[in-house]
Amino acid sequence: MNSQDRKAAINAWKERKPAPAGIFSLTCAVDGAVWVGESRNLEAQQTGLFFALRHGGHPNRAAQAAFARHGAEAFTYAELERLSDDDTGPLQRAMLRERGAHWRARLNAASL
Repeated sequence: MNSQDRKAAINAWKERKPAPAGIFSLTCAVDGAVWVGESRNLEAQQTGLFFALRHGGHPNRAAQAAFARHGAEAFTYAELERLSDDDTGPLQRAMLRERGAHWRARLNAASL
């Protein structure tokens, strides 16, 4: 990589948009269980969530047990809400907690 390519790559990295943060749900179609979680990167959340569940390493025991019992086909991931790009840092964390609590109450869901 020459110096021009390196500078262009650095500038592109600096100008990239932050990943969207927001609220998501995981629903089991077999037993109707719903879990709601918050994510600072919704675009990568689904992949990470299903990876942890497939390998038996998700910290939520109820979700992990349901996944082991029913399999991946029984589960759907849904993005419920995206936060504004203006919400960053401590404000973003507070908004995620607040909106996560709102969606858990609205859907009568457990925390993920």
